[in-house]
Amino acid sequence: MSSPELIIAIQKNDKAAKRTAFDTYYGQLAAIANRYSKNADQAEEMTNSGFATCLQKLQNLRTSQVADLDAFFEKEFIQACIEFVKNVRSEYYVSSTVHATDATTSKNYNLFENNELIDFNHLDTDVLVKSLQQMVPSQRLVFNLHVIDGYSLLDAAALLESSEATAKSNLEKARFNFQKNIEKNLKQIKA
Repeated sequence: MSSPELIIAIQKNDKAAKRTAFDTYYGQLAAIANRYSKNADQAEEMTNSGFATCLQKLQNLRTSQVADLDAFFEKEFIQACIEFVKNVRSEYYVSSTVHATDATTSKNYNLFENNELIDFNHLDTDVLVKSLQQMVPSQRLVFNLHVIDGYSLLDAAALLESSEATAKSNLEKARFNFQKNIEKNLKQIKA
């Protein structure tokens, strides 16, 4: 079934078309939810509710408004993940007490320079995901949006309904905490 045919069938509330969309996009959406969530249980819940949100939005659009179904699902699902995390208010408004810079250490935590401590090209995906999940939600969200999903800092701030300065501050803290989490997780594996 082509994308336009699938969209039309979903808009007609065809259960087989919804199942086809679920089968087609589940892996991609689950991987995104895994990055945006704090653990596997939350990722599963986020995947299911986010997929339902995407289907609902797709049903409310005209077929001509969706040029690329893959891009539609990714964009809408990321927004659903953000809303999901923000709705868990007891977690979202927790701030980190770790500062982005630490004058007592000579380690370089800039993830975009060559790093002698960690070879990011040979890290296990599970270590990376676990390290992401250990961050506080505000940092995890901006890190995913800006570093992984490629949103500009201004666009990420708009999606998170925060100022660009807040997004930048959270991103700096996220980079530092991501590095520290990877180091901690690698030490646990080696122990």
